[in-house]
Amino acid sequence: MDMTQILPQFGGAAFTIIAFVVALSIIVAIHEYGHYIVGRWTGIYAEVFSLGIGPVLFSRADKHGTRWQIAALPFGGYVKFLGDANVASVGATDDAKTERNTMAGAPLWARSATVVAGPLFNFALSILIFATVMVFDGRASDPLTMDEVRALPDSYTMELEQGDEILSIGGQDTPALADFDGFIDSLPIEPTLEYRVLRDGQDITVRALYPYPAMVLALNPQSAAFDIDMKIGDVITAINGAPIFAFSQLQEAVAASEGRPLLATVWRSGEMIDFTLAPRSGDRPMPEGGFETRYRIGVTGGLFFEAQTESVGPVTALWSGVKQVWFIIKSSLSGLWHMITGAISSCNLSGPIGIAQTSGAMASQGASSFIWFVAVLSTAVGLLNLLPVPVLDGGHLMFHAYEAVTGKMPSNTALRILMAVGLSLILSLMVFAIANDLFLCP
Repeated sequence: MDMTQILPQFGGAAFTIIAFVVALSIIVAIHEYGHYIVGRWTGIYAEVFSLGIGPVLFSRADKHGTRWQIAALPFGGYVKFLGDANVASVGATDDAKTERNTMAGAPLWARSATVVAGPLFNFALSILIFATVMVFDGRASDPLTMDEVRALPDSYTMELEQGDEILSIGGQDTPALADFDGFIDSLPIEPTLEYRVLRDGQDITVRALYPYPAMVLALNPQSAAFDIDMKIGDVITAINGAPIFAFSQLQEAVAASEGRPLLATVWRSGEMIDFTLAPRSGDRPMPEGGFETRYRIGVTGGLFFEAQTESVGPVTALWSGVKQVWFIIKSSLSGLWHMITGAISSCNLSGPIGIAQTSGAMASQGASSFIWFVAVLSTAVGLLNLLPVPVLDGGHLMFHAYEAVTGKMPSNTALRILMAVGLSLILSLMVFAIANDLFLCP
């Protein structure tokens, strides 16, 4: 039974909280397990593995003597290694500095490997999820061949059939799928186009609707379309009373609105519904780098049919997962730099409330959307922890780099000051992000 059908009865807020806790718990558990297992492999003994913080609800010791526990507040976690002065592994007892099985007494390479393992395990989780999705879903096969037609208004012309291999559209030969977006942009925007297809071995010409209609195939959380309860599968047939039949027409109407409310006429499962929605200005990462700022309503379109797919091997799927994670990292770093320089709005920074709302929104769209979101968030958490800020893993690695150069760790006084500065930076960023969620970026 699909849990997304059960949870909403407990209320939207409860559903959002549960989705957020589930997503965060998975990501934190993987992150901390990375620290734990690599520490164990390199000879560093872990005393406590905690999922959550605060009062302990459940605990048990394993055969290695490590106490595994679940704490009351599911908003973090930690691994406490032998000899650590605290759960942040900052500082150590005097005896620990001479013991090989402590964090402080282990060789520099072992400590660094243990620290970096947390973020790397987050990246590995993301890669595995992206790769698994590709293995199960496959990828559209070349040449483009129609599988199932999505639900469409009866007025839309459709002479294509399942199994048709599409040879040309609008008199232009269909390219490889990698070049399909540019091909779509070159087509004449007309209600119907000629499709030359190979059907049962015969080369025939039929007519059908524009290949990219104004159809909603995905919804962005916290967007204008999501907030007015548009649904995946909706087909937008008119804007302000003017008929539209191409997704590009919808984009043009939204851009021209400059944020003014639009009246959208939507076909949904045989019914016509009118929605009023106000486009919002947003910044979108571009594949070639940088950001594009424009008005959007938060919907993603695509072909009016499912394309036949081909199976993908594990190596290809894993490489695709690596590229997806790299794109997220590159876009996140670019976004952070653009926010610092003022090139894009700081509203692109979400805090825990915004992330929780997104968790609930993605979970409400189904298990696959939620799992995909967990992968994206896991990459973001891994990247955040690698920032060279004391109290984060990147800060520990910064101390290790200092030790590698000078032959000694920073003094305890310097560590306390740097950790206080780092904690202040993190708390300030958190307060600013929460202010974004609540007040500054409605």
